[in-house]
Amino acid sequence: MQDALQEIKRGADELLVEAELVEKLKTGRPLRIKAGFDPTAPDLHLGHTVLLNKLRQFQALGHQVIFLIGDFTGMIGDPTGKNTTRPPLTREAVAENAKTYQEQVFKILDPALTEVRFNSEWMERLGSVGMIRLAATHTVARMLERDDFHKRYSNQQPIAIHEFLYPLIQGYDSVALNADVELGGTDQKFNLLMGRELQKQNNQSPQSILTMPLLEGLDGVNKMSKSLGNYIGINEPPQEIFGKLMSVSDELMWRYIHLLSFESLQTIAAWKQQVADGANPRDIKVGFAQEIVARFHGASAAQQALVEFEARFQKGVLPADMPEISLTSMEGGMTVPVLLKQAGLVESTSEAIRQIAGGGVRLDGERVVDKGMTVQSGATVVAQVGKRRFARVTII
Repeated sequence: MQDALQEIKRGADELLVEAELVEKLKTGRPLRIKAGFDPTAPDLHLGHTVLLNKLRQFQALGHQVIFLIGDFTGMIGDPTGKNTTRPPLTREAVAENAKTYQEQVFKILDPALTEVRFNSEWMERLGSVGMIRLAATHTVARMLERDDFHKRYSNQQPIAIHEFLYPLIQGYDSVALNADVELGGTDQKFNLLMGRELQKQNNQSPQSILTMPLLEGLDGVNKMSKSLGNYIGINEPPQEIFGKLMSVSDELMWRYIHLLSFESLQTIAAWKQQVADGANPRDIKVGFAQEIVARFHGASAAQQALVEFEARFQKGVLPADMPEISLTSMEGGMTVPVLLKQAGLVESTSEAIRQIAGGGVRLDGERVVDKGMTVQSGATVVAQVGKRRFARVTII
């Protein structure tokens, strides 16, 4: 029991209520473990896998995992952490994204122990009368206790009525699935507690809640997000995943390892001791990067990614087919975002700025950290975006 509880709490931020979960574990029956994902984008990234890894741990302990795809809630848009109303997705976009989610999650989860569900199953049956009854279970004052709603209300920023429905629907999902445990990020605590309350109102045993930390992106500051360009997608090429992980700071590396590695706590503690005794953190990072690449692309791809990384960045080997480009500047120089856009390495200067923020841009091998950096006329530089896009650019 204690070993199982230690594994469940590994890397978690908070467990509510631990005593209730212990009683459920004592029954010896497989528990129903729920985690919901709104298919708002076609690809999952490593930030999503923090929850998926925890679901995998529950499966290893013999429990039934429910991978809930929020195709209904995805059309509302999760207001968590947002200061503006999210634009709703079309049913077609949600369905297409949901399809890719199913294909990706089984790179981590065991299909035999995974129940894939869509919350449109019960929400569409609930109907307008059921939705009104659901909305009647909580007050506007209760909703405004939620931090992001409270901030928006205090700042006189608009809150759409349908946004209040989101936590109610997420909570009702737990009723429909009779969940024993629900997982979510630390920013989801209000919604997770809503599930407990609605289960009590429906004479169900309230679910335990396990919140997981939000994984910082490559910038080491903001939550990993595709919109910020600081993410590592699990469907990205092996070389991209490997290179991005190698670019993570030594300090952030340990957080990534704790939340993403499948190695034991004892092994990770031994790695930390090796570094404390003088070992190069890079060697630990290499092993971790290979583990992550192997998880999504296989062991041979992980080894090849290491070979290519060392050849390109340690031995200075650049692509033989790298294009040679000349760009004309009208003001004696050109900012890096404009250079990248005109060289065809990014689709827009906005993308260039996101790539810079995420640590994905280099000039002559040196990472660019200032989006206002200027390359002077007459200079020739090797511009690089990510691990695969290169160009030798001359400013004239």
